[in-house]
Amino acid sequence: MAENKQLDLNAKWDAYLDLGLRRFAYSSLAGAIGGLLLFRSPVTRWASLAFGAGVGIGSAYTECSYKFDGSPAKLSTPTISDTPASLDGQE
Repeated sequence: MAENKQLDLNAKWDAYLDLGLRRFAYSSLAGAIGGLLLFRSPVTRWASLAFGAGVGIGSAYTECSYKFDGSPAKLSTPTISDTPASLDGQE
């Protein structure tokens, strides 16, 4: 049973690395092409490439966190009963 869980974890890490590297490469390429087409300054071209790489890594991280942990906990808005009494106007 423990060996089966280890194999499942290894498969998830393999999928994470594959997805992460692919999205990093494709987004960096899209950022580089966009930078070449839209910007003249080398600094803004590098910034466009870095932005694309960040988007790729972020999207890969988000999708892989769903695979590892399942759906993230939903944030709820505080209700009146959650607020301290001093904020309600009651002393």
